[in-house]
Order: sequence, then structure tokens, then C-alpha cells
Amino acid sequence: MSNNIFDSSGMTEDFLMCEDGEVKINDLQKRLFDFAVKIIRVIRKLPKGKEYDVISYQLIKASTSAGANYEESQGAVSRPDFTNKIGISLKEMRESNYWVRLIEATTAENQEWKEIRKESVE
Repeated sequence: MSNNIFDSSGMTEDFLMCEDGEVKINDLQKRLFDFAVKIIRVIRKLPKGKEYDVISYQLIKASTSAGANYEESQGAVSRPDFTNKIGISLKEMRESNYWVRLIEATTAENQEWKEIRKESVE
């Protein structure tokens, strides 16, 4: 658990200071960023059509919002602010998972989408 999420210790957002003083890389932050990047890249391969335009737009919004809200949580000014941002991030990941499942159900079988769905629930 981080003990510096509410102070201005000068740590970059890529690291967490643990209670025992150990510095660890913030793996979740990296995973959320990588998830959004992968979504953007894989969406470019979807078939063209109105339905995929809507789904793509919604999925990009949700997947990038999950990471953005997590980033904001790292600069929270209070515990309720932190809790709120983390909660929004989780809700956005659940929405991302919905759109990914919809794409999987309406397109040809694709290993990339299966991997993305797996990551969206971890």
C-alpha cells in the first residue's frame, strides 16, 4: 500500500512509496496505459460500418478514461477523492469489458480481442 498518495513527495506517478519505505513501480498505472494503447491500435483493424463506429468510440472513451481516472487518483487531495477516482476507473474498465465482449460476439474469432478481454477483467 502506498503511503504517499496524498503528499507532494516529488515521486513520479510511475512509482509508489510503500509503508516499509520500499519504492515499487506502479504496475497498474502501466497496465492501464498499455491497455488503452492496445485498444486504440486494435480498433483500427475493425470492419468499417456505423455500428463499429459507435462501438469503437465508446470503447476508446471507456478504456482511456479508466487510465486517466487512475492517474488522477494518484494526485488525490483526500481519501474520498482518491476513492472516487478509483471507483470511476473500475467502472470504466467494466464498460470497456462490455464493449470488448460485444466486438468478440460480432466479429470473426480473433486472439487479440480474447487477450484484451482477459486483461480487462484482471
